[in-house]
Amino acid sequence: MPAENCTVFTDFIFLGLSGRQDVQQGLFVLFLLVYGITVIANLGMILLISMDPRLHTPMYYFLSSLSFCDVCYSSTVSPKMLADFLTVQKRVPYKLCAVQMYFYGAFADVACVMLSVMAYDRYVAICNPLLYTNAMSRSICTQLVTIAYITGLVDAAIHTCFTFRLSFCNSNIINHFFCDIPPLLALSSSDTTINEIVMLISSSCIVGSSVITVLLSYSYIITTILRMNSAQGRRKAFSTCASHLTAVAIFFGTLLFMYSRPSSTYSLDTDKMASVFYTIVIPMLNPLIYSLRNKDVKGALRKVMGTKVCSG
Repeated sequence: MPAENCTVFTDFIFLGLSGRQDVQQGLFVLFLLVYGITVIANLGMILLISMDPRLHTPMYYFLSSLSFCDVCYSSTVSPKMLADFLTVQKRVPYKLCAVQMYFYGAFADVACVMLSVMAYDRYVAICNPLLYTNAMSRSICTQLVTIAYITGLVDAAIHTCFTFRLSFCNSNIINHFFCDIPPLLALSSSDTTINEIVMLISSSCIVGSSVITVLLSYSYIITTILRMNSAQGRRKAFSTCASHLTAVAIFFGTLLFMYSRPSSTYSLDTDKMASVFYTIVIPMLNPLIYSLRNKDVKGALRKVMGTKVCSG
């Protein structure tokens, strides 16, 4: 579209999850509760891991990093969404939309890579226990987490730059509840072919490599578990794997569903519901799935609670 015929918008307007005021009030209460649980559970997990020396291992170091990422990940979306439930027009300034997209994309990538790192950590611990101390030293663990953050920050910068170079001349109304790439591509009046190619390459490299790492790690883990002589040990290990793989399947499944297809097949209302799972629900579930079913974490929690009761 010629530049002289393009209306320059200074902000965007979200349609949100619902246009009914009574429904929005109910959603406000629900998602405020979910966000509160997310922050308390993840920060509590970080604090618990730092306080108990028994949890100062690579597995819990990665878990602590994931919990921090989940708090940041959820906080890029939830506070603005909660505020919008209480307003009629859900406006977001143009630059703030870009900032939200950048940090949301960065922490989403970090969480994606961290899940694969955690799967690799379990592979080394179960399949190569004699090499575990050297293979997962403190310096190597720090390097893996650093790589996850560098990957997320660089990838998010690329997507944000490509997205906000587009023109938005026809409308500034986003049929979504936060600034995400697909709804902005659908809103743009420019040719989005390059953006779709970049998004496909990104999902193939980051999400694809993470999925392959998880699948390969757990295929070796399952093979090793099947060779165990103890039936109780096998059941315990399979239970842990099932919980982890369930969370991984939900996270990667929704990401692939959202970002690995052309905009012509994009269904705004359907994908808004899918977005709720990976932006709001999954960060709340992660500390429950990965930690609260864990015997060591339960023991550490009981120890902390017992100490508080005795000191009280």
